[in-house]
Amino acid sequence: MATAIRPIGHEDRLTLVDHLDELRFRLIVSAAVVGIAFGLCFWQNHRLLHVLNKPLEEQTQKQVEKGHGPLGQTALAQQAVLGVARDDEGIAATLAAPSSGLPPNTRAALAAQIPRLRHDVASVPRVPDGNKTVTLGIGEPFTVTLTVSLVFALVLSLPVILFELGGFVLPALNAAERRAVLPLLAAIPCLFLAGVVFGYFVVLPAAVRFFQNFNSEEFNVLVQAGPYYKFAATVLLAMGLVFQVPVAILAATRAGIVTPRQLRRNRPYAIVACAVLAALLPGDAITLVLETVPLYLLYEASILLASLLDRSRADPAQAGFARSHGAQGSEPAAAGQPPSVPQREAGRPSVRDMIDHVDKGLQG
Repeated sequence: MATAIRPIGHEDRLTLVDHLDELRFRLIVSAAVVGIAFGLCFWQNHRLLHVLNKPLEEQTQKQVEKGHGPLGQTALAQQAVLGVARDDEGIAATLAAPSSGLPPNTRAALAAQIPRLRHDVASVPRVPDGNKTVTLGIGEPFTVTLTVSLVFALVLSLPVILFELGGFVLPALNAAERRAVLPLLAAIPCLFLAGVVFGYFVVLPAAVRFFQNFNSEEFNVLVQAGPYYKFAATVLLAMGLVFQVPVAILAATRAGIVTPRQLRRNRPYAIVACAVLAALLPGDAITLVLETVPLYLLYEASILLASLLDRSRADPAQAGFARSHGAQGSEPAAAGQPPSVPQREAGRPSVRDMIDHVDKGLQG
């Protein structure tokens, strides 16, 4: 019985049961890897939550420093309390001094209050503790933690899942098709990871800054945990998918839908498309530029890779035509035939040569 342990060749003929058995084995392997990754992520859920909370905490801290929002008002109140406590301590120390002229009993009582004032000053928080997400339901911290752990587990398991998917699909392709598909499959997880990293360091902070400050004077902004993590996951997933543009372009060129020359001619449209896509993402003008430039660089990298692959695929074909029809191209035209076209570039076949090479029955 065929299993994923034994590699399946292109020439192998499997029954429907064998295919289902192989698919079942690969699904079990993928599910096991996701389960192991989920256990690891749930074990380190505090670190993962801290990673997702960091853009929100940084933006909230900026609002606190400006005194905006509930936390900003709390910070102002804390600073006022600290100031009053320090003033009271200074006043008590001045009055407890022998030069104050107060009776000894009064000065002793004031001196006894100074350590208590210092303890109270030390116990007042310097920074308000509340720049994290808010949970409303009794089970929301648990369910949100499970969801975040599962999302990170799926991201970590993506290479293995793609490997198992490729192992199930690739036997149906011949050698040439495998050479065309394997680089694309290998590039998908790398580009997805690059998109997630770009989204985390550029897009997500810009989005949080935009939404946290939009009309904030009219609201007491408290960010709920579930919607925030869903929003962060959506942004990172969208950027991971956007960074798959080179894979889509390479697939289109290998399928013959577009050519590198057409892609070069459409550069102005590509710039506009990248700018529009960046404008749809929240952020300011600087963020718009930071998002447009990488997207356009991906487009240029796709053109370069498509040109290299197209050239490497065309060179063997041109060499084969040159060897097969090089002698025919040098023969003079027979009497009574129409004049021949100008001498073609060496090694480059004509349309007639291509037709004759594909099907001899199409010769006129």
